[in-house]
Amino acid sequence: MNPSRNLFNLDQAAMRDYFIGMSEKHFRAEQVMKWVYHQGVTDFDDMTDLSKRLRDYLTDNTRFQIPPIASEKVSADGARKWLVQVDNDNCVETVYIPEAGRGTLCISSQVGCALNCAFCSTGKQGYNRNLSVAEIIGQVWQANKRLGYFEQRSRIISNVVLMGMGEPLLNFDNVIKAVELMTDDLGFGLSNKRVTLSTAGVAPGIIKLSKCSKISLAVSLHAANDELRNKLAPINRTYPIHELLAACRVYSEANGGDPVTFEYVMLNGINDSEKDAKELVKILKGFPAKVNLIPFNPFPNAGFSRSPMHTINKFRDILLQSGIITITRKTRGDDIDAACGQLVGRVAPRAHRLQKQDAASHGSKVI
Repeated sequence: MNPSRNLFNLDQAAMRDYFIGMSEKHFRAEQVMKWVYHQGVTDFDDMTDLSKRLRDYLTDNTRFQIPPIASEKVSADGARKWLVQVDNDNCVETVYIPEAGRGTLCISSQVGCALNCAFCSTGKQGYNRNLSVAEIIGQVWQANKRLGYFEQRSRIISNVVLMGMGEPLLNFDNVIKAVELMTDDLGFGLSNKRVTLSTAGVAPGIIKLSKCSKISLAVSLHAANDELRNKLAPINRTYPIHELLAACRVYSEANGGDPVTFEYVMLNGINDSEKDAKELVKILKGFPAKVNLIPFNPFPNAGFSRSPMHTINKFRDILLQSGIITITRKTRGDDIDAACGQLVGRVAPRAHRLQKQDAASHGSKVI
């Protein structure tokens, strides 16, 4: 029999339901999850505290399958970028950034992205599809395996950020289930505050998230007025700044007043003037906010350049003097195109994918 059910798609609640539905005790789910997420074991034959009968059944009817790593690049600063093969036509990218006292993993949630932010190389590729739960949590599992977590049993990845390819809130259900596996004690056991979801500004998704999660929220703002933000992040035409900030306030209040991080990419001569800084201070006044200034990371045919460091520092100082917590993100992994905004993976045109599906349904072949 060809195993059909991929158990990497199940969070703890779904895993328990699956075993109960088989007339097994609920703790079988806990046993299996500990093997997979604590010890890195995915072969049922090696799960020695399960009966032989159950192991045989699981082998015949289910699987633990995640996308393989197709290639790896290591930056001079120690950052690592993995190309993850999610299907025959598509790859996404995952980045690990080691720092003193922490290790951050940046993961993808979609193949490509439909939002087309002007300064992001992922958006230039267009959108193909959402990643499954297995394809999202699989990036975390693969990175832990590559970094030796399962052998050392000491935490190497301390933080996970959904800041890679795609808009997480447009793949809401799968992202939330994957986040639950990241924070579950039977999963990777990360605290809520060490998992960050970064959105380009899907306001209804932020409100929906506030009702079911307490992870950290980051918002790609990049401009303090609608006219400029419409050009940099077209989603602003649907959810303008006042609506976005209102949703962020809802999220903050639902999480006990925790600050929201606003990401602001520094584009030379575009959004980095003293006037821009003062306008940003004005819209964030009284808001529980942190601002993360991101020096622009170039990519081919970007059409933008990075603000000079003295300009970034002046911008930062205006925010700090106004009482807004502000930091400048250190650029990491840019020599391997692993820095913020540079992830591209490999994205097949959506029309090509639909053409293949249509051909398959008619029994023909696409050349």
